[in-house]
Amino acid sequence: MSVGEAVSARRGFQFGPLWLVLPAVALLAVFFVFPMGRLFLLGIQDPATGSLTGEHYSRVIDTPVYWQILAITFRIAIVTALFSVLLGYPLALWLSRMQNRRQAMLVLLVLLPFWTSYLVKTFAWMILLGHRGVINSVLMNTGVIDQPFRLMYNELGVIIGMVHAMMPLAVLTMLPVMNGIDQRLTLAASTMGASRSQNFWLIYFPLSVPGAAAAGLLTFITSLGFFIVPAFLGGRGQTMLAQAIITQVQELVNWSFAAVLASLLVVTALISIWIYNRLFGLSVISGGDVSDDRPGRSGWLRATGQRLLRAMVWISRPFDRLRAPGGTGNRTFSLYPILALAFLVAPIFVVFPIAFTSASSLQFPPPGYSLRWFEQYLSSPVWISATIRSFGVGFATAFFATVIGGLAALALARSRSAWNGPIFALMLAPMIVPRIVIAVGLFYLMAEIGLVATDAGLVIGHTLLAIPYCFITIGAVLKSYDWRLNEAAETLGAGRLTVMRRITLPLLRGGVISAALFAFVTSFDELTLAIFISGGLKTTLPKQMWDDMFLQLNPTLAAVSVVVLLVVTLILLVAQKFQK
Repeated sequence: MSVGEAVSARRGFQFGPLWLVLPAVALLAVFFVFPMGRLFLLGIQDPATGSLTGEHYSRVIDTPVYWQILAITFRIAIVTALFSVLLGYPLALWLSRMQNRRQAMLVLLVLLPFWTSYLVKTFAWMILLGHRGVINSVLMNTGVIDQPFRLMYNELGVIIGMVHAMMPLAVLTMLPVMNGIDQRLTLAASTMGASRSQNFWLIYFPLSVPGAAAAGLLTFITSLGFFIVPAFLGGRGQTMLAQAIITQVQELVNWSFAAVLASLLVVTALISIWIYNRLFGLSVISGGDVSDDRPGRSGWLRATGQRLLRAMVWISRPFDRLRAPGGTGNRTFSLYPILALAFLVAPIFVVFPIAFTSASSLQFPPPGYSLRWFEQYLSSPVWISATIRSFGVGFATAFFATVIGGLAALALARSRSAWNGPIFALMLAPMIVPRIVIAVGLFYLMAEIGLVATDAGLVIGHTLLAIPYCFITIGAVLKSYDWRLNEAAETLGAGRLTVMRRITLPLLRGGVISAALFAFVTSFDELTLAIFISGGLKTTLPKQMWDDMFLQLNPTLAAVSVVVLLVVTLILLVAQKFQK
């Protein structure tokens, strides 16, 4: 055997076999695929006899209130996805035209609200939109209005809170696609006499559509499973399907009907994914290239898109002069990204003055400043226990998710097997299926095997949710990895462990550490699983915040929110340092 053949054989044994992905597949099979299958089976079973029945689905069909809840869920999810993409697209476009260092600094302002707890963001909007909140107080004190606006407990408040939560996801999904567009194409079109509107609508925009569509898909699917924002910012008319599922499990203990409602969420998500895959391909979501030959791209669809783009060129023609360098519209278009970033960041930092208030209730501006709420937080055994538990579960999740997700990414990066596609879809599945469905399925399984109210149950559940992020993050780094370095080391006699320890891991260090940090934040912020699995006695920090927000809004929650914000900010700064 020649040296080249020996190296190839060793390389195949080292990286090629899909056995590296077995830990991830085993975990997903036991704690994701199996619970999901059992959950859906419950929806067609009679709880008393175990025989198959369509009674539970008939109940959904015959009960108008569930059709109303389903319609509300669809409407809010569609509106949220639409506004998240429309408002996020100009911001992503603005960021994509910056140099790498400046872009990385400003992306932190998008990452901060993205990784900040939904509870913290919702709490901030309650302070802003309340009857005596910041917005109404400012408007009334300045004489703009005589009576406060009703900004909460309606659909307006829910849409504002959900768009604020989903817009960072839309921006972060569109930005990599925009960064990959060759700017020389638009430059060449300009030299050929194309106007700015033609340049954008006929060249740049079609290339960015896959990113915008992926952003719409992810924000829509994520919005389907929302329950935190509607629970606190909405009213009865904004009850979403996830809230109905929680009621069926926790209050009515009707597992079969909860399974039916959960199946509606999953089927909706799968249909959306199928449509997107036919048009663009799922690889775009993880940073892959879009194929121009997707089977769903019919000639009629392509022709319709071209007509719409030409219409947009005609509509935008009067604005060409406004967007010219030095034109009057240049300031307006450069002002929007600043306003968009302020919309994302300002609500988060509004909790800081409330955390230091001397008042016993939420008042803005605070009548005075004090550290009493931080002292109350630090002296409370319940809060400290929840914080310590969240840190412990977060660190364990970061370790297991990074190892398991990293091995899976390594396996697929070096494999050309026909199994790559199904494994890739399985790895992304926990990120696509609504979390409320995963939580209900896991709770039903863990209640039988005794893992409810245990740290092990939380670590397993959080690892399940964090694996897709680690898989995508490390997989993106592996795309630019030069495998010839490993081959050179092997020809010099280095063993597998030596190559991994001295070459592969040092070069992938930034991606691995970033994946671990993001896995930690995913666990530290996770509430949905904690509601079902953490138990009443040993709770996590998000679960404790959830319970207190239902009982009474108080400045202690603001103090806890500041602690969470500082932890997330520190982690993002560390991640950016290692990514460099």
